[in-house]
Amino acid sequence: MKSKRNKTIDFSLDDAPADVLAKIIHVKKKDPLSLRQVTDKVINGDSFQIMSQLPANSIDLALIDPPYNLNKKYDGMTFKQMKTAEYQEYTEQWIQKLQPLLKATASVYVFADWQTSIALAPVLGKYFTIKNRITWQREKGRGALTNWKNSSEDIWFLTVKPHDYTFNVNQVKQRRQVIAPYKENGHAKDWQATKAGNFRDTMPSNLWDDISIPYWSMPENTNHPTQKPEKLMAKVILASSNPGDLILDPFAGAGSSLVTAKKLNRHFIGIEQSLLYCTWGQYRLDKTSDDPHIQGYTDGVFWPRNSVGLQKKFLNHSHNS
Repeated sequence: MKSKRNKTIDFSLDDAPADVLAKIIHVKKKDPLSLRQVTDKVINGDSFQIMSQLPANSIDLALIDPPYNLNKKYDGMTFKQMKTAEYQEYTEQWIQKLQPLLKATASVYVFADWQTSIALAPVLGKYFTIKNRITWQREKGRGALTNWKNSSEDIWFLTVKPHDYTFNVNQVKQRRQVIAPYKENGHAKDWQATKAGNFRDTMPSNLWDDISIPYWSMPENTNHPTQKPEKLMAKVILASSNPGDLILDPFAGAGSSLVTAKKLNRHFIGIEQSLLYCTWGQYRLDKTSDDPHIQGYTDGVFWPRNSVGLQKKFLNHSHNS
């Protein structure tokens, strides 16, 4: 029996709501698919096959979270670690399926652990313009007696063209408390003073230390072994797409990217091999109408980790002033 506070989504296919299962798309033929058929849908199937059926030049932003080059089990399926050259070949295979789908102004974000990241870099640079490598702190990680604790992952920020792409920097600033506020001519410079404290909205960097991975008391949490946080996805989606844009996630897992896209008024196409994970993702999508909130992103602002009380204090003051 789960605790009442445990909100983890972990039902089986046998217990899946019938209306949720009915919404998942199953592609049985290899015929071309129209955007009308797949937009805002979760598709259960082989990503490599289905990407070859999607319309060309249709995707504004691609979020790619493939299996890392590690031995890992996903819903009874095992991804086995490959030699570096083999994993690079695997990467080229999905890139070649993805490329025709991208608009000329599209961006691509690829997720990786540090070891996989080393192998990815030369392959990604062969096909895209590498704009940056983001490192985000996972907060948790398994300790080791003979090595540093592994508690971070990478995200490669790529574009089709070197200069023509979307980047909404003002939508991804991070709100931080100001300890030693600077004044110019007696007035606050680049910060605001409130009864809740002094705050500055800082320019986003490629080091993200404000992310909490989903845990058992968060409504977004599932039993997927490598689930990404909605807050993480929100940063990427807000920065590199606009409302109404179409986002593709060909390794959608439990649907974090799709749920976040919907909450932020973007369209999406999600492909996932596991029907169970598809079901968890569709269940989460259905719940967005009741709860459009993204933990850690409040009132258009990204807040530091573990600052819920501070957010409430600031927002109460702002709304009452």
